[in-house]
Amino acid sequence: MGEVAGVPVQRWHGDVPQSRKKAALRDPGGILLITPESLEALFLRRGLEMPSLFGPLEYVVVDELHAFIGTERGRQVQSLLHRIDLATRRSRPRIALSATLGDMRMAAEFLRPRAGELAKIVESEAAEAELRLQLKGYIHQRPSKDEDDVQPGALEAIADHLFQHLRGHDNLVFANSRNRVEELADRLRRLSVDHRVPVEFFPHHGNLSKELREQLEAALKSPRPVTAVCTSTLELGIDIGSIHTVAQVGPPPSVASLRQRLGRSGRREGEAAVLRLYVLETALDRDATADEPLRIGLVQTVAMVDLLLNRWYEPPRREALHLSTLVQQVLSVIVQHGGARADQLYHALCDRGPFRSVDASTFSHLLRQLGHESVLQQSAGDGTLLLGPAGERLVGHFTFYAAFDSEEEYRLVHAGKSLGTLPILYAVAPGMHLVFAGQRWRVLEVNGRENRISVEPSPAGTPPSFGGGGGLLDEQVVRTMFHLYRSEKIPVYLDAEARTLLAEGRGQFGELALSAQWTVESGGQTLLFPWVGSTALNAIALGLTESGLQVENKRIHLAVDAPVALVKSHLATMAAAPPPAPEVLAAATGAQETEKHHSLLDDALLYLEYGYSKLDVSAAWSRLSQIADSSSPAAILSGVD
Repeated sequence: MGEVAGVPVQRWHGDVPQSRKKAALRDPGGILLITPESLEALFLRRGLEMPSLFGPLEYVVVDELHAFIGTERGRQVQSLLHRIDLATRRSRPRIALSATLGDMRMAAEFLRPRAGELAKIVESEAAEAELRLQLKGYIHQRPSKDEDDVQPGALEAIADHLFQHLRGHDNLVFANSRNRVEELADRLRRLSVDHRVPVEFFPHHGNLSKELREQLEAALKSPRPVTAVCTSTLELGIDIGSIHTVAQVGPPPSVASLRQRLGRSGRREGEAAVLRLYVLETALDRDATADEPLRIGLVQTVAMVDLLLNRWYEPPRREALHLSTLVQQVLSVIVQHGGARADQLYHALCDRGPFRSVDASTFSHLLRQLGHESVLQQSAGDGTLLLGPAGERLVGHFTFYAAFDSEEEYRLVHAGKSLGTLPILYAVAPGMHLVFAGQRWRVLEVNGRENRISVEPSPAGTPPSFGGGGGLLDEQVVRTMFHLYRSEKIPVYLDAEARTLLAEGRGQFGELALSAQWTVESGGQTLLFPWVGSTALNAIALGLTESGLQVENKRIHLAVDAPVALVKSHLATMAAAPPPAPEVLAAATGAQETEKHHSLLDDALLYLEYGYSKLDVSAAWSRLSQIADSSSPAAILSGVD
C-alpha cells in the first residue's frame, strides 16, 4: 500500500536485519511499522537520540486498539507514547483503529488519557459482514476422581463435528486450557488417520516451542488447509491470514475476547464470518447439586453472544495499578536518561503519566523495594537513581522489552504430591473450597511466591463438577444471565440439545425462586447468588472466609458450608461494617505473583496490586447492603418487584 502511494514503509521488529534498521536511522521518513517491544528497545538503546529520532514524527497510529485496553501491554503502550511526547516536547495526534470497540468514549480516554473527550470519533456506516452462528450443547457423564473433568464421549462428539465441518478450510478452534487443546488436537489427528486423509489439525499454545508455533502459523498462511486448536495464543497480533471458521469449546473468557477471535473470520470480501460454539454440561444424576441444573456454562455463553451482537464489550478496570509494568517503565526511563530522580520519575510516569492510579506513597514504597532487591541504587551525591546489579541483569536480557509474561499457573499439592496445575482466576484463600480432577478440596495454604496451593480432601458433600470457564466475568455479563433466566426467548442459533439445556436452566431458576431470594439451602450448604461481577464476588468470598466460614467460588455464586440463617447473619454483619480496604482483603490470597515483575515486589505491594485489580469492594458492599435490606434480586436488577 505504501509503495503504491509512493510513501516508504519501514518495518521494525526483531526479525528485521540490522542493516535495514541502520539505513532507516540514517534517513528516517515515511511510515514506521513498529511493535511496543521494539519501541521499548529504542528507548533503551538510543535514549539520548529519541528527541531527534522522533522530533519529525507527525502522527501516531495504534492498530487493533481493543487488544491493548486494560492489559499490561496496553499500559506499556500508553507509557511509551507519553514518553515520546516528553522526549520531543510536543504532543502529536494519535489515531486508533479497531473493529471491536463498544464504548467509543472509553477507548478515546485510553488513547489520550485525561483528554479523551476531545477526541473525534469516526464510525463506519458500512454494513458488517454476515455472521453465521451456531451453539451446540453436549451432555457428559460425571467423572470419577480418577478421571478427566470431561468423559471421552462428549469430547469425541465435538471432535467428530469439528472434523466433519472444518476439514478443507483454515480454521481456529479455541479451548479454555492447554490440556483441552492437546486432547482435542489428538482426537482430531486420530480421526484423520482413521479416515486416511491428510492431518490438518495441530495444537498451538504457550508451552509449545517457538519453532513449532511458528511452523503452524506459517502453515495457516499457506495454500493447504490447516486448523489450529489453540488457547488465546492466536487470538490476536499474529498474522495468519483469513480464517474460514472460528470455533469456541466451552464458555468464552469474555465478550471482548470472543469478538477478537471472531474477527479472524470473514475477512475476505463477500465471505461470511462463521462462529461455532460448543458447550458441555454435566448429566443430572443422584449426585447433582442444586446449582448444576442451572446450566451456568450454557447461559453464560448465550449471555456473551447476546452482548456481542449488541456491540457491548467489557470496560477496563480503571483502578488497576499495573505495578509490574510500572517497574519496567521506571527502569526504562532510568536507562534512557542515564539516571533519574525519584520526583522526576513520579512526575513523568504517575502524576502526568499513565500510572495515575499509583499515589506518591505507593510509588516511594515501590522504589524502596526495588532498592532492597538491588534493582536500583541511589547516587550519594544528588540522589539520582541508577540501575543496581539486579537491574542491570534485568534490562540486559532481551525479554525485558515485553511488559507481559507467560500465564502463571498454580501447582495443587496434597500430602507432598502434586495433583497438577491450573490458572487461578478467582480469589483463593485458606479455608475455601475448590474443585480439581473431579474432587472437592479444602485449601490449607496459598503460597503466592512459589505458585503453590496446599489442599486436603473435603470431607463433606459430593465432589461437584467443573463449572463455567474463561476469565473474570463483568457485572453486565452476570446481569444479562439473570435476565436470560427470567426470559422466555429462545435464541435461534441454539441446536436442539442447547435449547433443552436452556429450558432446564430456566426451570431450575424458577424452582429455586432466584428472582425473589439471594440464598438457597442445598445439601447442608448455602448457595449465595449476589448477581455481581467476579471482582465483587471475589470480595464477598474473601469477606465470608475472613469471618470464619468455608466458601467455594462457583463462578456466579458462592457455596458456603453453613446454614442459611448463619450465612445471612454474617452477611448482615459485613454490610453493617465499613467496607475494608482492598489490600486488607487481598492479604488472605497469599501475595499472588501473576505478572512479569511481581517477584520483585514485597507482600504489601502485591496485596495492593491484587486488591485494586481483582477485587471490587465498593460493588460488593453495595450489594451486601441491598441483601441486608431484604430487597429482592428482581427489584434490584430489574427495577421492579
